[in-house]
Order: sequence, then C-alpha cells, then structure tokens
Amino acid sequence: MSLDFVISNARLAGQAMPVDIGVAAGRIVAIEPRIAAEAPRHDAGGCLLSAGLVECHIHLDKADLLGRSTIVEGTLAEAVRETARLKASFTVEDVYARASKVVEQAIQHGTVAMRTFVEIDPRAGLRSFEAIKAVRRDYAHAIDIEICAFAQEGLTNERQTEAMLAQALADGADLVGGCSYTDPDPAAHIARIFDLAERFGVAADFHVDFDLDPAGSDLPTIIAETECRGWQGRVVCGHVTKLSAMSPEAVDSIAAQLARAGIGVVALPATDLFLLGRSADRLMPRGIAPLMRLARAGVATAVASNNVLNLFTPYGDANLIRMAGLFANLAQLAGDAELDAAFAMVGANAAQLLNRQHGVAIGAPADLVLLDAMSPADAVRRNAPTLAGWKAGRQTFERPASRLL
Repeated sequence: MSLDFVISNARLAGQAMPVDIGVAAGRIVAIEPRIAAEAPRHDAGGCLLSAGLVECHIHLDKADLLGRSTIVEGTLAEAVRETARLKASFTVEDVYARASKVVEQAIQHGTVAMRTFVEIDPRAGLRSFEAIKAVRRDYAHAIDIEICAFAQEGLTNERQTEAMLAQALADGADLVGGCSYTDPDPAAHIARIFDLAERFGVAADFHVDFDLDPAGSDLPTIIAETECRGWQGRVVCGHVTKLSAMSPEAVDSIAAQLARAGIGVVALPATDLFLLGRSADRLMPRGIAPLMRLARAGVATAVASNNVLNLFTPYGDANLIRMAGLFANLAQLAGDAELDAAFAMVGANAAQLLNRQHGVAIGAPADLVLLDAMSPADAVRRNAPTLAGWKAGRQTFERPASRLL
C-alpha cells in the first residue's frame, strides 16, 4: 500500500480499540487495526482522532478590540453602537492583523473550517472584506474560510449597503447575511437579503431574535421566505435567544417549522450569556437557544464562538471544545450521549450547516485533529487540549502534551 503517512494507535469515536489511519493524496485511504506500510508515522498514543472542528459563526473583522473602547453598559445596543463607531477607522492592515491572530488560534485548537461574517456598509466600506479575503488566501493551507457579506446596521435605513453587499458577492464573498433586529423594517430587510441570495445563488445567514422577549419573532418571516424561494437547506439563523423565553409548546411549534424549512440554528453561548438578562436583579436567565429540544424535532443545530475579545464578548480564544463545554454546562448535559451531541455541535453538525463533508472514513478528506481524550464526551467534559492537526493530509500544528518536572 502506497501511503503518504500513517496516524497509528488512534482512538476513533465509538470504537473500543485504537486503529491506524492511512493517508494518501490528502484523503483517508485505509483504516485498519495495524497498517504495514513504509511511510512516516505519527503515533497518536491512544488519543481521540476526530474530523477537524468547524467554526460556523465568527466575526473575524471585529475581533480583539477591547483596548479601543470601554464596556460601560455591557448591552447589545452598546456593543453595536460602539463597534459602528470603531469600524469607521478600520484599515485593511489592522483587520488583517487582528483576524489572522484569531485564525491562528483556531487552527491550533483543531478548527479546519469557519464561516466568518464581514460587516460591509458605509462606515466599514469594503476594507474589512479585502482584509479577510487576504486572510482566507494566506491560511488556505490550514483552514477553509467562508466569507459572509454581512449587513450589521440594517438595509432599509442605509440604502447604499445593499449595493455594497452585491459588490462583495460579485468579488468573492461566499454568502450573504442579514441582521433583522437592527433594521427598522425587519421583514423588508429579510426579503432583501433573500433577493441577494437568489441573485447570486448563495446561502443566507441571519442574526435574528437576539433578546429575551418571546413576542415579535422574525423567524416566521424567514421560514416563509425560505419556503417561498425554495431555499431549504441554505439558511441558518444565529442567536435566536427568544426561543429560550418561549413555552415548550411554542418552541415545539417553531421547531417543526424550522425542520420543515431546512433552517439551521446556531447558539453563541459566550456572547448570549454576556449581553442578555442584565435587567434581572436575581435569577438571571441563561438565554441560550434550546438546541437539544430543536435537535429532537429534526432541526440542524450547532454551537459557535461568535466574537473574541470585543464589546460583544470580552474573552475567548477561538477554542471550540471550550465552547462546546460551555454549552453543555448551560444546557445541563451529563450523560455520554448528550456530551457526544455537544461535541457534534462544533463538528459534524456545524459542518452540515456549511454543507461540508465531515467524518473519519475511507475516502474522506484528511482534515483531522488529535485530542488528548478518550472519547468526544471526555473531550467536552475536560476541555481536552489538541495535540496535532492535519488539513488535506498536511500537518498544520503540533502541541505536545505537557509533562510535570
């Protein structure tokens, strides 16, 4: 057997005994108890080998901004307002430097693909977009980056933004995103985002229902537009924290509609926890979309980082295992099956939302991460560190396990 290399003694999810993984031409070509081949070997030491992690919702363009503004209110309104002020001064070089730092962290935490939103409007212009395109190009050997041309500040109130989004979509953006809660006419905003998605034949990703008032949801409008335009399987909604304030019966009703329309839901626990529930003087709500309940209804669900070190989320390091653990804690998950599901929300589920192949199987891309864990559930429980990673069969990082002296 002609192989480029072998990962030996690797533990796969659901298998009792370690195996060897043979890789050639960037793909997995053999999975056997013992591969006899004259090829370089990487000893996994019996640790968990998984398909690489997938970051399906992050904002690279506004990462690492804490030194430029002071958090006073800690609210969504303040974060949007202050970031709008700051981004007017963003330069291509500035955005590239901050974004590349986060991308390097993500790679070393086992992430092989991400979808990043890039704000495009009269304040940011196309500067952030140009920077993120350069980041996408320069790190393509280690990570696949999807760029979502994103209207953070609304559309009906800023007419020039729509034309700028179209310009970005014609010049390399992969999909289009909207933010209905910042627009004075949410329904029109949603319709115009779908217009752009149809015009360019791309997916749509919305920031929606980001509060704890169960009334006034924009999900019915997004569901109706998705089905009317035949966009099933190409729409994702992030935050959707209103669902956490609704009755179980109301959630089940919306879940059935989301599943029918093929709309995915992404929870962003670090941001949602930090920004919401501040008006409560006791028993502060968690405010996280009920992903497990949605998943039981057939909705594709995932967990993501959203922001790193800015007014929306003043902490973070692009570590998706840590984010899966935070979600598991908030959702009060305990059993192995539940924690396996939390792991999938930053792996297989997130890949599904990005329409990516995912898994350790013969013929699959050798996009892999080695974790210091015995199983996916164990990785989530212990926030297991990554030990090594590969993209298309090329090793991208190594983090040897620490040892006591």
